[in-house]
Amino acid sequence: MSTEGGTKAIIAALLANTGIAIAKFIAFLITGASSMLAESVHSVADASNQGLLLLGGKRAKRAATPQHPFGYGRERYIYAFIVAIVLFSLGGLFALYEGYHKIELVLEGESELVNPLVAIVVLVVAIGLETFSLRTAIIESNHVRGSQSWVQFIRHSRAPELPIVLLEDIGAEIGLILALIGVGLSALTDNAIYDGIGTMCIGLLLVIIAVILAIETKSLLLGESATEADVARIEAAIVAEPMVGGLIHMRTLHLGPEELLVAAKIAIDAQDNAADVAAAIDAAEVRIREAVPIARVIYLEPDLRKAELSEPATPGAG
Repeated sequence: MSTEGGTKAIIAALLANTGIAIAKFIAFLITGASSMLAESVHSVADASNQGLLLLGGKRAKRAATPQHPFGYGRERYIYAFIVAIVLFSLGGLFALYEGYHKIELVLEGESELVNPLVAIVVLVVAIGLETFSLRTAIIESNHVRGSQSWVQFIRHSRAPELPIVLLEDIGAEIGLILALIGVGLSALTDNAIYDGIGTMCIGLLLVIIAVILAIETKSLLLGESATEADVARIEAAIVAEPMVGGLIHMRTLHLGPEELLVAAKIAIDAQDNAADVAAAIDAAEVRIREAVPIARVIYLEPDLRKAELSEPATPGAG
């Protein structure tokens, strides 16, 4: 993923959500609509999440230390996981509670909407702003998505920022539509129970998105291999070296979204001398880095091929 592209999408989402949160909260104070309160908290959670992603990206750039010799690239995954927790708790669970509480008040005859037109106007404007944010995320994602479908991109991307912003923006758009339907039906029927139902639907939506984010980020935290395409390029680069008799086995691991560890055992001829083998390994490393620039840490171990010990390279897809 292009770091600049991810940062651009995050900043666009941060600006949009900050402005939307303020407008929604003002609309809640005027109308008393629970969906507006849930949506304002949702926007605060999203804006907080974008701040966390920016912080994680900055901290991940720290240089390696003796205690952390492979650097801090995975810190971006940690902050992405925190984003899922924030969205689940602050966004989803709060909206579910607020919707349930609203329905209780309506059934007890203690709640009604005031000036619902204000909420409707704010929601329509918010949909426009969220559309701008989502459009930015789509454009930046298309630069790196290639031929993958959107589901494949979200599932297999080794960089968490763009998939998170995409899911948050999609969730925000759907949430705004649900809020608009809830407030609209409440205004038409003069029954605020639809506002509460819409709020609960928003909460359920956010919980689902948070669970998806948590599952995908957990896989990144555990450590994912290179993509199938990158594995194929690395294998081709290794066997293209004339002195390499073949690839015995290989393991890859993402140390961060844009840093890959490659460890492989390569076959050499028993007659090759140490100097020639060292030169062949150096040349193979150069080929690997040319084929896959994010391959930053490479360990190639020479060995004599033994048929009974040979094993295929590990597939790249995580």
